[in-house]
Amino acid sequence: MPKKRSGGGLSSTQQAAKFLGVSVLAGAVMAGIALPAFGALGLAAKGSVESFDELPANLKTPPLSQRTTILDADGGQIATVYSRDRTVVPLKDMSPYMQKAIVAIEDARFYKHGAIDLKGVLRALNKNAQSGGVSQGASTLTQQLVKNVAIEEAGDDPTKVAEATQQTIGRKIKELKYAIQLEEELGKKKILENYLNITFFGEQAYGVEAASQRYFSKHAKDLNVQQAALLAGIVQSPSRYDPVNDATEATKRRNVVLQRMADLGDISQAEADTAKKTPLGLNPSQPKNGCITAVKGAGFFCDYVREVFLTDPIFGKTREARAKVWNQGGLTIRTTLDPQSQKSVQASIKEHVYKTDAVATAATIVEPGTGKILAMGQSRPYGFGKHETQINLSVNQASGGGAGYQPGSTFKPIVAAAAIEGGTPATQSYSSPYKMNYPSPVSICDGKQWRDDPYKPTELTNESESEHGPYSMKQATAKSVNTYYVQLISDIGICPVIEMAKKMGVERADGAKMRQAPSIALGTQEMSPLTMANAYATFASRGMYCTPVAIESISQRIGDKTKSLEVPKSTCSRAMSEKTADTVTTLLKGVVEDGTGQQAGLSDRPSAGKTGTTDNRYAAWFVGFTPNMAGAVWVGDPSHKRQMKNISIGGVWNEKVYGGQVPGPIWRDMMTGALDGRPVEQFNLVNIPDGNKGKGNGNDDGNNGGNNGNTDGGLTNGGNDTAGTGFPSPTFSFPDNLFQGTSNGNGNGNGGRRG
Repeated sequence: MPKKRSGGGLSSTQQAAKFLGVSVLAGAVMAGIALPAFGALGLAAKGSVESFDELPANLKTPPLSQRTTILDADGGQIATVYSRDRTVVPLKDMSPYMQKAIVAIEDARFYKHGAIDLKGVLRALNKNAQSGGVSQGASTLTQQLVKNVAIEEAGDDPTKVAEATQQTIGRKIKELKYAIQLEEELGKKKILENYLNITFFGEQAYGVEAASQRYFSKHAKDLNVQQAALLAGIVQSPSRYDPVNDATEATKRRNVVLQRMADLGDISQAEADTAKKTPLGLNPSQPKNGCITAVKGAGFFCDYVREVFLTDPIFGKTREARAKVWNQGGLTIRTTLDPQSQKSVQASIKEHVYKTDAVATAATIVEPGTGKILAMGQSRPYGFGKHETQINLSVNQASGGGAGYQPGSTFKPIVAAAAIEGGTPATQSYSSPYKMNYPSPVSICDGKQWRDDPYKPTELTNESESEHGPYSMKQATAKSVNTYYVQLISDIGICPVIEMAKKMGVERADGAKMRQAPSIALGTQEMSPLTMANAYATFASRGMYCTPVAIESISQRIGDKTKSLEVPKSTCSRAMSEKTADTVTTLLKGVVEDGTGQQAGLSDRPSAGKTGTTDNRYAAWFVGFTPNMAGAVWVGDPSHKRQMKNISIGGVWNEKVYGGQVPGPIWRDMMTGALDGRPVEQFNLVNIPDGNKGKGNGNDDGNNGGNNGNTDGGLTNGGNDTAGTGFPSPTFSFPDNLFQGTSNGNGNGNGGRRG
């Protein structure tokens, strides 16, 4: 029995037998004879089919994967992404030199033979037998096209790729049958066009147009003879003849192609000799793929669009099906990104927070009443280098973000909305002392109650001793009084707040359920900037909540046809009455006029919003809106390690960071630029009597009081205590592992989750 060569290849005897089998097969095919008669020759080896005639009549030709282009709302390009860098072009847009060069070196008799070149098979058999190895193949361009189609169908699945390229008689049989089909149906010119569009030219370039751009930064129709010869030579071994990494080998191979063209009469010998003397003349463009190519700082928005595509069932029943469409590409995705708003967000971020700062910022703008995401940016750029990240700090974990950040007092308006919607008047007054224990018990959902630890009650304070009531809702909101809002949620119960948050699309960034404890009023549940911006858009739209959307339309090019894909639409529902929304808007207008958010107020149009600063100043927020835009700004350490005390941010020294002090001006500047030139719209305000003025300096977010115990306490049903570990107010130094976003994280912007 003949032995295999070292390395597992076939011996020369086996190779000869194999090529003999192919030549006999070819003769049989041409004669129209069914294959089983040749089973005795070993053609029914493992991997073959029962009968040549039993193969499917039509080759399953997958659409060629192409680039996907992501556009902003005005049609400007944001980024290009692709599974395979390919731009399909017709034969008329390929240089005649390119067409001649590929035929000359790969299949010189292309226009003279059918699907199978019997002369080529016999010539290869003779050459290989003489050399004792495989020095010459016998596949026609049509057969190579069939093999490339199989590889394209396999995609990135290594098992399927191996099956598509395995050296078996069975695969060869299929290749021959389909080659005959293609010759009959397409004709030579279309086969050549398809081949030049599908084949791999190395350096991530599939198809001649992408290859021409990659190596010469020009269109395929503009290739000269030596450039065309270089590309044609690469096809046989893209790694060996890679001109970027081995110019010497590539030049030798190019000159072989040029000589072959001269021998066939495609060019004169003089032309070939002149071309051989020229340098390669490379003008390479760096291959760039994915959201790292995004302009205007929109890399994270681009990534969010990709996540929407891969997770929304509208694009396919399974993630695998959706990924297949995404990788196939050829998509033109028009998004909701407003270029003016995006530019303003990036400019404001750059002005106020440096990418090298110990903390970062993330900002998002949405359109009230539509849910359209108009802008999304952050101070740490999209990338892999130092001070860069691929974690989108603006979105939830399931959409490529981190575990979120405590929103602090920016959650208080949701408590106010729940109370007002339930019948509590906006003039409601509470004693609001500087210091108090959490009221206990407090009703929660399912008829149960939250109870504090009776042996170690949780103490809560306001920002300063001078800050004490009585306060009405208007003053308490403007000054962000902790004790007022804890008394309020204790009065109305926690369940109405949970339900109102749900109606406004407010959810934890990590996907977990909202914890039911009075401390929720102080913003202890981790949220993302997109969630908070869209929630406040509900106030701006007078109580209508709309789910966020990033995609306006998608068209997909398959071959020479283009079709439109269905895209997810925003779903709007009433979260609260117009009167409730208008009342909360009136409260929040007071925050920017004479409360903690004065540094965020807009000078040329009505604005409203709320500041927020969390325990130990791990995070600071400003979330606000005008009638036509809502935006959220978060500042903090993504890994939740750095407290914002005695810290430089954007070149400005801060002894303590407040929500109105750092996030507020970022919000003000980004909204000013985003709204420039747009109509000035008015709020629908309500009259809220001042009520009890109270005392206090109103200089902070009121989210920095101290406490000494647990605030989740026990859940009770029918008055029976059930012990439970609580969650302190945002002013307490949280124990390790108590809940997410409060202790050391694993870095790189994941919200500081530990344990």
